[in-house]
Amino acid sequence: MRAGYSVTDARTLSGLLAPLVDVDDRGLYFQDEFVSWRAHLTHSAVRLAALRTVLDADRPPHVGVLLPNVAEFSYLLAAAAISDVVLVGLNTTRRGAALARDIAVADCQIVVGSADTVRLLDGIDCSATIFNIDTPAWAELLAPHAGSPVVIDDHSPDDLLMLIFTSGTSGEPKAVRCSQRKFAGAGMMLADRFGIGTDDVVYLSMPMFHSNATIAGWSVAVAGGASIALRRTFSARGFIADLHRYRVTYANYVGKPLHYVLSVPPAPGDGETSLRIVYGNEASAEDRAMFAQRFDCVVVDGFGSTEGGVSITRTADTPPQALGPLPTGVRIVDPDTDLPVQPGQVGEIVNISGAGLFDGYYGDDAATAERLRGGVYRTGDLGWVDEEGFIHFAGRAGDWARVDGENIGTAPIEQILVRHPAIELAAVYGVPAEIGDDLWAVLVAADLTAASLAEFLSAQTDLGPKQWPTRVRLVSELPQTATFKTIKRVLRQDPTPPDWVRVDGRYLPDTSAG
Repeated sequence: MRAGYSVTDARTLSGLLAPLVDVDDRGLYFQDEFVSWRAHLTHSAVRLAALRTVLDADRPPHVGVLLPNVAEFSYLLAAAAISDVVLVGLNTTRRGAALARDIAVADCQIVVGSADTVRLLDGIDCSATIFNIDTPAWAELLAPHAGSPVVIDDHSPDDLLMLIFTSGTSGEPKAVRCSQRKFAGAGMMLADRFGIGTDDVVYLSMPMFHSNATIAGWSVAVAGGASIALRRTFSARGFIADLHRYRVTYANYVGKPLHYVLSVPPAPGDGETSLRIVYGNEASAEDRAMFAQRFDCVVVDGFGSTEGGVSITRTADTPPQALGPLPTGVRIVDPDTDLPVQPGQVGEIVNISGAGLFDGYYGDDAATAERLRGGVYRTGDLGWVDEEGFIHFAGRAGDWARVDGENIGTAPIEQILVRHPAIELAAVYGVPAEIGDDLWAVLVAADLTAASLAEFLSAQTDLGPKQWPTRVRLVSELPQTATFKTIKRVLRQDPTPPDWVRVDGRYLPDTSAG
């Protein structure tokens, strides 16, 4: 163990934190407070010392964090990074038995929550010790350890640092093992790619229990020696205000936040912020272009997952609708035969060279084995490659639909639908029919008419005849995860009949219920 060592070990997050031990001019911004990196790591050392008095040495040192984006989350993450403690990100949108299940799966000895989250644990069967950071008991736990020195463990890059649950859009979330290497590698790569350094401010508004905020945000700031501006929960208006307030230079996102920010009416100062880079995934090409123009910045959309088995990077010549060039070792295969598909055909995105940065699922060897079946990392995502070698996203494996004997990916259809000015959000999925699948579209579109939808789709030259939705349902909102991913299994289970059905190229009111 080393106290305050200064040599950066780029292979571990603890090594990247070491040079920040004595830094006073950069650190963490949260609401009206600023905490220097020196003070931040001191706070982390205090929490580490306190937790060690409670943790049972004969059990895995797993600490669940059930918190919004508050400074305490950052302190605990750094505490885990410099020690043998393993942080467990608990999804604050989970409830009841589902939340209890996550705590048990991850072997949490302790769960740290706040006044607005510990209530989620009321009435559930949970064997973990619960601490509420907003009570005197938490302060009393920390008080005896004031002044604890910052001691940073020597780590192997493969040492377990955090368990991060998958989003659970298609089934029960799985706890992904995230190593020191996974955090440090992504942090260094992105900091180098985007030139993140000591003058930068990294903005985190995506939930820190998710890999997007921690691995593509928090660790990037650490790797660059930058500051962090933390927002408790995402807000579209708050996002814009914080760009000015904290002079943000780098922000990350996942899902649809760019779309929500763009729905805020433009203001004269939007293009006068310090923002340089916005990095994330799953934003539409239209939203990326509009956001970049409005805020005078560069928007980079990548492809990856918490597991880290495949990463696809956009290049300057990547078409707007594509993810990037097909990386070495990545293939598009027929999920039934594992044989490569032809350009233009939809298949599963796989890494034939191995696991990549995937370290497995905690406590679920069967799911790990299935993910790596046949020595191939299987993303569970669909894609296709164009004639120029660029890969396009076609949806999740569960989004696969069979129409007239052809496999159809639903993501391209969703991207086309949201071009309509009246359609705010779209979810498309297949429902088994007598032959193949019916293609359902669930739309958030208050002013949409059946006639305008049919006219619009007829004018889309990149929409094939088999990609037209056969059933359309209008809703006020879509079920989403905390990172704004649509939960299609909820839509599939909804027995509500469609509003319109497609008949001879037109959309007519559904009369089947009558």
